[in-house]
Amino acid sequence: MQLNNFIEHTLLKPDAVQNEFIKLYDEAIKFNFFAVCVNGRNTVNAKEYLLNTNIKVVTVIGFPLGASTVQSKVFEAKDAIKNGADEIDMVMNLQAFKDNDFDYLKKDINSVKEACENKILKVIIETDLLSSDEIKKVCEFLKLTNADFVKTSTGFVKNGIGAKVQDVKIMSDVLQNSNIKIKASGGIKTKEQAAALINAGASRLGTSSGVLIMN
Repeated sequence: MQLNNFIEHTLLKPDAVQNEFIKLYDEAIKFNFFAVCVNGRNTVNAKEYLLNTNIKVVTVIGFPLGASTVQSKVFEAKDAIKNGADEIDMVMNLQAFKDNDFDYLKKDINSVKEACENKILKVIIETDLLSSDEIKKVCEFLKLTNADFVKTSTGFVKNGIGAKVQDVKIMSDVLQNSNIKIKASGGIKTKEQAAALINAGASRLGTSSGVLIMN
């Protein structure tokens, strides 16, 4: 198992500075990670730094709460793609899901996917705030949308665990006959965790500990 091919090397700390991003890009090049994952402000410099590599740039939108309007998420997505993003990770509107407002939720996701054009869209569902039944329910719903991936976590939930093997197994069972893939993210720090999540059904891993895992 070539773990580097699964890893999206991630830096989303609000207080991160430019030198830390340069280090992120250099590490991604050294280990040939699949992608880097950054906030909107860093999309341009990530794309420029990685221009002559195969490493993709992933940008988060509606991050980390997912509670911004559909229109603002659409603008963010378009702006990120204009600035060089290859893939978009959007945070689902959790309030709409909890309120069973599926019309709004479908508009939220499909509008962003339309803005992404041919780019990959991942939808972050924040598994730490969902029961097992809710994880099943949201994955069933996502099959009715144009999402390309479902992603476990932002990593920003207080006292949250992040990616859990049992959650990924639930997601994989629901999505097995669909085209939607799974990105496990949040709290992935060891090679053993990474392998277990992949074996459970994850196609991508979002982690800030990619170097630690590879070493």
